[in-house]
Amino acid sequence: MSGSLLLDTNAVIALFTGEPAAAERFESDDAVFLCVHVLGELRYGALASSRVVENLARLERFTALIPVLPCDAETVVHYADIRFGLRKGGKAIPENDIWIAAIARQRGLTLLSRDSHFHQIADLDVETF
Repeated sequence: MSGSLLLDTNAVIALFTGEPAAAERFESDDAVFLCVHVLGELRYGALASSRVVENLARLERFTALIPVLPCDAETVVHYADIRFGLRKGGKAIPENDIWIAAIARQRGLTLLSRDSHFHQIADLDVETF
């Protein structure tokens, strides 16, 4: 499979813990990206862990290799559309996940995640593992 992936937080954690499915997918010929929301969740997790220094260092090494995508005015358009669509459908997902989906959809990226709730979002390419 070839294309571009946006990693969700749980995909990065699976990669960090050496899960074969995540490692195999990460080593594909795809371009791989993070977004600021995933980076924030990962940094929070590192700070809340029992190995703060080690986890922050691992995160810094990882983000030195993977481009981190920011939000912009176009992201906001996708975010509002996704959130409104979920509300109309009576569905809810975590707020950060709406932002992550917005960046993936805006940039035409496949979102790699373990969270099946992303499949509720129209026009979002999601790959679960």
